[in-house]
Amino acid sequence: MIEREMSHVRTERDGAVGVITIDRRERFNSLDVATAQDLRKAGLMYARDESIRAVILRGVEGVFCSGADLKYINQGGNRDDLSYLKTANDRPAEGFGELFKQILEYLHSTISEIKRAPKPFIAAVDGIAAAGGFGLAMACDLVFASERATFEWAYGRTGLSGAESSTFFLPRLVGLRRAMELVLLNPRLDARKAMEMGLVSAVYPVENYAAETMAIAQKLAHGPTRGYALAKELINQAAGVDRLDYHLDRELASLARSADGAEFAAGIASFFARKAPDSKR
Repeated sequence: MIEREMSHVRTERDGAVGVITIDRRERFNSLDVATAQDLRKAGLMYARDESIRAVILRGVEGVFCSGADLKYINQGGNRDDLSYLKTANDRPAEGFGELFKQILEYLHSTISEIKRAPKPFIAAVDGIAAAGGFGLAMACDLVFASERATFEWAYGRTGLSGAESSTFFLPRLVGLRRAMELVLLNPRLDARKAMEMGLVSAVYPVENYAAETMAIAQKLAHGPTRGYALAKELINQAAGVDRLDYHLDRELASLARSADGAEFAAGIASFFARKAPDSKR
């Protein structure tokens, strides 16, 4: 049952399972400000709705999420909506940092809500999960992937430092050495390799991965929700997730700083020119 359709995010429920779908296929499910706002609204709604006992976060068929919309960033975003990020004494912004802040403040709030939610959140990844999409998937409690799913840290392609919880969860999920490998070498992982590394819970054939994911979500929704919530809280505490909000603030500040620098300016120009960036420029 479809509950609400926003600009590029749909919410629907199947019994006690809530489903959030990012639907912006023409931009590879990337997030501009309006989409990030709608995603936050949907995340809060299902995280706090006690009748929803498990949540699936997914993209439209064939793509999960490619992170912040670089085309939107490159074109200057919505500068009329930047005033809340500034004080009266702020100088005019140079670079792209404030444009990323517009998007990431909503997206980071969504991630924080996912981890605090007293119920399981499941990332259903079909297609590419890159940059912010990678971070969104890693922030969920379980990750189920189709065989055509791929995972890529991707920030280094444009000279960015990483955000959307990716630098927080990577070392916790795969260890310090592997985390550095994924950040510095930036391999694109297929679903099986991602599962071997501990980034994915299970991989299913494309034709039945959605049904398998829903079956697990329904099983969780009919389980001991209060017990799951307390166990999730304890495991997150043991893993230091109580420091997530502090780290998200650090990620936001660092990414904004890198987005204001020459490396990102060269990186985004190369991205749209479809050539390898030269970080020395």
